[in-house]
Amino acid sequence: MNLAGNVNKVLYGGDYNPEQWPREIWAEDMRLLKLANIDIVTINVFSWAMLQPSENEYNFSVLDEIIEMVSGAGMKICLATSTATHPAWMARKYPEVLRVNSDGSKRKFGDRQNSCPNSGIYRMFSGMLARKLAERYGKLDNIAAWHVSNEYGGFCYCDNCQNAFRMWLVKKYKTIETLNKAWNASFWGHTYYDWEEIVIPGNLGGEWPINRSSCQIQSIDYRRFNSDSLLDCYLIEADILKEITPNIPVTTNLMGTFWDLDYFKWGRRMDFISWDSYPYPNCPYTRTAMNHALMRGCGGGKPFSLMEQTPSVQNWQPYNAIKRPGIMRLWSYQALAHGSDTVMFFQMRRSRGCCEKFHGAVIDHCGHENTRVFREVTALGEELIKLGNTFLDSRIDSKIAFLYDWDNWWATALSSGPTTGINYPEEIFRFYDSAAGQNFSADIIDVDAPLDNYKILYAPVLYMIKPGFADKLDKFVRNGGVLVTTFFSGMTDENDLVTMTGYPGELRRLCGLWVEETDALLPDRTNGFAVQDGPWDKIAGTWKAEMLCDIIHCEGALAVALYESDFYAGTPALCRNDYGKGRVWYFGAKLRSDFLYRFSAMICEENGIEPVLRAKEGIEAARRVKGEKEYIFILNHNTAESEISIPYACRDLITNKIFSPEECYMLPAASVLILEK
Repeated sequence: MNLAGNVNKVLYGGDYNPEQWPREIWAEDMRLLKLANIDIVTINVFSWAMLQPSENEYNFSVLDEIIEMVSGAGMKICLATSTATHPAWMARKYPEVLRVNSDGSKRKFGDRQNSCPNSGIYRMFSGMLARKLAERYGKLDNIAAWHVSNEYGGFCYCDNCQNAFRMWLVKKYKTIETLNKAWNASFWGHTYYDWEEIVIPGNLGGEWPINRSSCQIQSIDYRRFNSDSLLDCYLIEADILKEITPNIPVTTNLMGTFWDLDYFKWGRRMDFISWDSYPYPNCPYTRTAMNHALMRGCGGGKPFSLMEQTPSVQNWQPYNAIKRPGIMRLWSYQALAHGSDTVMFFQMRRSRGCCEKFHGAVIDHCGHENTRVFREVTALGEELIKLGNTFLDSRIDSKIAFLYDWDNWWATALSSGPTTGINYPEEIFRFYDSAAGQNFSADIIDVDAPLDNYKILYAPVLYMIKPGFADKLDKFVRNGGVLVTTFFSGMTDENDLVTMTGYPGELRRLCGLWVEETDALLPDRTNGFAVQDGPWDKIAGTWKAEMLCDIIHCEGALAVALYESDFYAGTPALCRNDYGKGRVWYFGAKLRSDFLYRFSAMICEENGIEPVLRAKEGIEAARRVKGEKEYIFILNHNTAESEISIPYACRDLITNKIFSPEECYMLPAASVLILEK
């Protein structure tokens, strides 16, 4: 079940907030949005104050008008519940709904996502509002989806959360003795005798301003708890909506590699994934592709919805460049290429005041259609009408997967040592970029995902090994899979307790090596290593090693490369271990992208994995599969036209051009082909 279900084209639209504008311009909005080929709007995102002006009063008259207006214009509706911002009366009468900062200071009314997730008052009123919305509008035939709250996130350190945290810990650990053992509480004399003695770690105790913690597992558990608490808030509303309108899918908008929430856990409780894509102006296109793949993975590989992007300019980054001509179209098709079944924007009309007044929109402040952005939006809408439902509900077929785990991110970031240079999402991206940059199709998965369909699994910085996962990797490799892992892997268990069997812990036998020490290099220092000619001549040469250097003893693994300098010169830097029918590659140091590109190409060739299209600088290719049909998206991210060779007979769905095998074609800058095989 997803937002695009039972439709005959890619849904096209986004956030619309007519309650912020006088009624006199609503009719003109409808004319302009229909002119732009908009067919769905997300409404009611921040309307709680309008819908419930006091504790015992509800007023849906304005929302009734808005729904009647957009329904009369033939548009579908993604109806939000408005619960991202509680009304001012609630904060005044029930101050417990306001969050508390990590320094203990009480927040005041005046921001969004400012509600304590463990406030019984907030949960009660948000559930009541969701019920009233479902009962009032749930039978309308143009409600495409429910949109719960908006961009969940943030932390709270109030007494509500502290008490709920203790209850969460009781449920997890059962006894205080078990908690003390898991938390290694004898360190610094932090032994607990009663659950009431446990506090949320924050700036007043347990955590330091530089994002470090005296007890990492306590801080990790708090983040797990906080993610669960916010998920509970989502589920309170979602369960009510599903009870009353079981045939309308429910979602909320996620945000890619977002620190606060474990999106894999959230994805298992959502009908479909929707997310907000806001790349910075010079973001590598492969970084955006990785975010799309991550969101697709959180939904179990099913199509997702691009819920928000800007038609042109953002407002909240340090430097907010406008999207150059063609870029909005290009990035919209990139989302479709990686599994989206919608193209949606924030926002339909540009706000007049407050912090988003300079964020782009379909309708600009001038209020008419004679703008470049409006013309581009209109043109893309016409193309999406022409494309119809050709590739809707299709899937991505990948033989390569990348492991992503929020617990690993939290644990590595909160750890004191060995270096502040470790950036878990960026380490994943460097490897992802080496594959995606050469047009190898790849998924991003979590530790619970099945591995049977993959030939290669990348698991860089696999610091924390959760119960049973080492056995899962062992089976994957024994059966013929290729595992690629790195330094700072196999270090701890799920409680952040360090392995006592030598690094990389539970992965030691699988990797065929022992890491005795790890050297953290200063930012301006590097080591080097040399790969000799031989079975791996495609990566032969001398390469740079950075950040961390493991000092390795091979225990069955083969040393493919040796360090060149320092007291551990001549010891293994890169190892390969043949294991069962498969193989493990272990990177003892952070290696630069030039090496990773060569390495990715080599192991894909060894495993019979072909790129979607032959690699060429700035040319992205992705494949969606629907039954016997294949749809190849080719996107030119360069600022100049580029010659490509089409390897098969096919037809471009946008222009209807027919291509012969190996036909050369000059693809204009920021342009797209969608080839049907």
